Amino acid sequence: MTKTLILLFHPDLAHSKANAALAAAAAKLPAVELVDMQAIYPHGIDLSKDGEREARRLLECDRIVLQFPIQWYSTPPLLKAWQDAVLTRMFYIAYESEGHMLEGKPLMVAATAGNIPDAYRPGGRNMFTMNALLAPLQATAHRCGLPWAEPFVLYQANKLSAEALDAAAIEYAATLKRWIVSSTALGVKALEPRRAAQ
Repeated sequence: MTKTLILLFHPDLAHSKANAALAAAAAKLPAVELVDMQAIYPHGIDLSKDGEREARRLLECDRIVLQFPIQWYSTPPLLKAWQDAVLTRMFYIAYESEGHMLEGKPLMVAATAGNIPDAYRPGGRNMFTMNALLAPLQATAHRCGLPWAEPFVLYQANKLSAEALDAAAIEYAATLKRWIVSSTALGVKALEPRRAAQ
């Protein structure tokens, strides 16, 4: 059985409703490892001290989910710090032994947002589509050779009723199941790994 790694970047999961509900549903799926990154790195993540452990975590899975709340049109600070520490190590310091080995693993983003879907459109309250706001992560996935899956986005995350949150959690788990099956069917390493620029 292949392994799915969900890295959860929520700055205060104890006070989360939406991300906590999504995480609880995802954690019940078989062969899914959910890691609360804020709990592990409450004071930040360091390239030299933590990079090797986190690189190993990525190399031991078959697909990766980055789960987080959208904050000021971006990712939480720890997710950016993780990118700086772990992906810099893997793709610029240890490419042959780490970055090259990561290429081809599918990546999905699972994000929560506070506003309604209509706010995320050209001319809407937030001016940009969610795809535009997630473009830096998609560009990162492209650079690292990680096949990009359609993001799972939960809107009005802090305003949903308990029943709506339960339904969203069920939908998230179902989305993950479909993605796991489809990426397994295609072969998690189906893409030919990119070669380093000469």
